[in-house]
Amino acid sequence: MNNKFCIKDRVTVITGAGGVLGGSIAKSFAQEGAKIVVLDIRQEQLETRIGEIKQAGGQAIGFVCDVLNMNSLEETAKKIEEKWGGIDILINCAGGNIPGATLTEQQTVFDMKIEDWEKVVNLNQNGTVYPCLAFGKLMAKQKKGSIINISSMATYSALTRVPGYSVAKTGINIFTKWLATEMAQKYGEGVRVNAIAPGFFIGDQNRSVLINPDGSLTERSKKVIAKTPMGRFGDIKELNGCVQFLCSDAASFITGAIIPIDGGFSSFSGV
Repeated sequence: MNNKFCIKDRVTVITGAGGVLGGSIAKSFAQEGAKIVVLDIRQEQLETRIGEIKQAGGQAIGFVCDVLNMNSLEETAKKIEEKWGGIDILINCAGGNIPGATLTEQQTVFDMKIEDWEKVVNLNQNGTVYPCLAFGKLMAKQKKGSIINISSMATYSALTRVPGYSVAKTGINIFTKWLATEMAQKYGEGVRVNAIAPGFFIGDQNRSVLINPDGSLTERSKKVIAKTPMGRFGDIKELNGCVQFLCSDAASFITGAIIPIDGGFSSFSGV
């Protein structure tokens, strides 16, 4: 029986797969039988992720790759094509905020270092655009494929303290819509581009901002929970199902969409 939700044997490239978000998605896709290509700039995290997937019975290969270097990306694309014949899915998980680009409560935007602004905007914007170009070219040739970008709640309304990250992720929104249009009009309906917009999840990058050393919620966390109708933070695994759906044939008429996975945060006015 044909299962439209099936992603078995689909070659799935995941940037930043050594991180928490990319790792969670990689392992969930491997469990469903996808062929995983682990990409990360860090050799140790790369090897760890590949080992985890293989130990669980999944298929995985990996390459050290810099998402801000087109030569590195294009060389990696060639290696993947030689190994597995093409690319079915690209999930752009490389990104995140950096400490210097997160303002403290005492700082204003005028205290922000320009070099930190440039780093966070470059990583979160071009670090998605460049892989879309390098790997999307193979999808265009195949006339089939699914690209998933990572947006953010920082694009729905202003979140204090993270200006660079907010601007970069907002750029990802319009790029997702733009590329979805470009691919469909010039390469056919088989190439789709969508994004998810995660709500608030506790991870290594934001733990100190959301959780006090004693494990209690910070004032920022309390504000987040108060505006989240479900009244809790998300579990990183709760992103996996939506991503799998968007990459499957069940989502064949969905492109250019940005889907919030946020416990209702983006829907609630706070009143």
